Amino acid sequence: MRGYFAAGFDIGISTAKLAQAMVAVLSQLPPEATPSKEVVVRHLGLLGQIAKTRDVNAAWNSAKRQIVREQPDRFGLDGKVLRWATALENRSRETLSTAGHRKLAILAAKEGVTPDELLSRLIFSWRRAKR
Repeated sequence: MRGYFAAGFDIGISTAKLAQAMVAVLSQLPPEATPSKEVVVRHLGLLGQIAKTRDVNAAWNSAKRQIVREQPDRFGLDGKVLRWATALENRSRETLSTAGHRKLAILAAKEGVTPDELLSRLIFSWRRAKR
């Protein structure tokens, strides 16, 4: 049976219908479940197993955007990763993105200091203004 579908036969379902099924599965997931592509495909059953990988990937990207639009109180996108909204609220912002590093380095070069010095000055002035 597996060789039959691996030979290139299509199951005849569009990517949009597959995305709708994924959104339906995501909306029924309990909060303790991880909202990942693997979990959703597993819940799709035979439909998820025999769909082409590229169709599953395209449908997953579409389903992520759609579920975030429909249920922003439950789901959120962290870059390209789908997460629970509560996980996004509780996470700490300890790292600086690559673009942030680049901007900090450019600003530090304009000021004639190192990025570490500039960052310490910014934090110091922020703390002083906060008092």
